[in-house]
Amino acid sequence: MKFAQTPLSRILIGSLALLLVTVLFVRFIQSTSGQDEAQSNDSRQYRARKINLALRRTAHHLLRLAGDSTSRIPAVEQPNPHTFRVSFSRSFNYDSLPALLQASLQIHAVAGPYDVAVLDCARGKLQLGYSHRDLMSSGPVPCTGRSMTAGCYVLQVTFEPLAPASPPSMRWPLIALAGLLTGVAFIMWRRSAQTSEPEVQPVSSMDSAIRFGQSQLDVASQRLMSGSSLHNLTYRETKLLRLLVSHPNELLERNQILKLVWEDEGITVGRSVDVFISRLRKLLQNDPTIRIAAVHGVGYRLEVLSEANPK
Repeated sequence: MKFAQTPLSRILIGSLALLLVTVLFVRFIQSTSGQDEAQSNDSRQYRARKINLALRRTAHHLLRLAGDSTSRIPAVEQPNPHTFRVSFSRSFNYDSLPALLQASLQIHAVAGPYDVAVLDCARGKLQLGYSHRDLMSSGPVPCTGRSMTAGCYVLQVTFEPLAPASPPSMRWPLIALAGLLTGVAFIMWRRSAQTSEPEVQPVSSMDSAIRFGQSQLDVASQRLMSGSSLHNLTYRETKLLRLLVSHPNELLERNQILKLVWEDEGITVGRSVDVFISRLRKLLQNDPTIRIAAVHGVGYRLEVLSEANPK
């Protein structure tokens, strides 16, 4: 006996087929979830070891700046998955901390926002501190220029948690219902004459960058697009270029540049400005509308030229 295929029967057959595929996919996800969890744990442990090394490097250089090259650096403590602490038996140069810590994290390839707090050992009270976001601003890092009394201190760095990849809920009734509804939608879509929706083009991360001339500066990712060339910048190059492009066609005095760009190091060297300006000129050489002009004995000016009058 031959059964006629009605629209309802086709819908049911399609729904059952898709439900079977869904069940098989769920079984596959369950078989691989344990492996994914193990890999995630390994990744967290690896990141913690890199942060440990970065904090020990920072502590070493802070002690060296304080004239201590022999004391043992205590082990880095981790009271929770996102917080790391290292103790100092003496005060240290807080003004040098932001640049040293940022450099250490970059050397060990540790990325992500973080907060820094300096606590006293006796009561655990906050004495000084700043946020990673303060480094990207044009102003000075909070609490710099303040003296630290002699005593024991704890340097605490807290990172924002990394967003975990959450697997979809594995509720069997919802999966069965989703398979049935998907089958119905699929059959109806095949029977209709609807056109597919246009593909949405991804938005480039450089769309949010600072634009000047034919160049773009992405401060968050420390990247410069000059003409058709993409360059990765250092933290200090990014900070200097951001200062210049924020004041186009304005003369910035050398002392002003040193204060705004190098003040967080505690010690400034006038020659640093010339070296970094030379680097930026090379990186911007593919943009004919941009020129960094030097005013002898005064400072520098980023000039944005018109298309009709390139340099």
